[in-house]
Amino acid sequence: MDYRGAIIDVDGTVVRGKTPISGAVAGIERLRAAGIDPLFVTNNPTKPAAAYVDRLSAAGIDVAADRVVTAGTVTTQYLQQHHADAAIQLVADSGVRDQLERTDLRLTADEDATDVLVASIDREFDYDDLCRALWTLDKPEVTFIGTDPDIVIPAAKRDMPGSGAIIRSIAAVAERQPDVMLGKPSAETLSVIETRLDVPLESCLVIGDRVDTDIALGARAGMETVLVRSGVSDADDIATADPRPDHVVDTLEQVGSLLER
Repeated sequence: MDYRGAIIDVDGTVVRGKTPISGAVAGIERLRAAGIDPLFVTNNPTKPAAAYVDRLSAAGIDVAADRVVTAGTVTTQYLQQHHADAAIQLVADSGVRDQLERTDLRLTADEDATDVLVASIDREFDYDDLCRALWTLDKPEVTFIGTDPDIVIPAAKRDMPGSGAIIRSIAAVAERQPDVMLGKPSAETLSVIETRLDVPLESCLVIGDRVDTDIALGARAGMETVLVRSGVSDADDIATADPRPDHVVDTLEQVGSLLER
């Protein structure tokens, strides 16, 4: 197949913590040599695109800010488009809050005045936060939004709890699921991706380390998918994957072999 684009995950695919994963830089160079300008798409909601430009640069990969989409990007745009006048309560790290505070969106800590509750990764999440989320979501008219579904995230030394862990705990006590789950593999994220590509989605490869987000995103849009074993998904995940990846490789460098078919 003549691939014209590539959508690449970052954490667990290109880097782990601050360290580039073996073969990742070479793999991206192969894609660029083939005339493919990758779009980097991450479910990290705490960082804007500019932070990933710096992070990838430190790993030896130069990329422009408009070639990076984060779950923070998607969340901010979604709230601006659909809840511009709403009172928004956050259960989230300061990085998520910082991005929203740079906009005209209205944030509140008052559960009685909340129209939308946004839940995300929160490294200071505690029992009081869980109580406030429960009381807020007791009102059925409050919209419940998750920034991304990642239960665990790849970190420098070992996997750590992600947004999905916080969101699921809130959903369990509130006895209701999020009305909207952003991040990969959501339709909302796919819409943002489409605005950044100048090639058809079906001509793109999706490359990542997670079956439930990266591979599911590709399957949703009819793109060819590549699972990289360098991140979260293990042998059991791959064996039971639904949807199944079209290709499984050890590192991003091996994607070059697909370009030669």
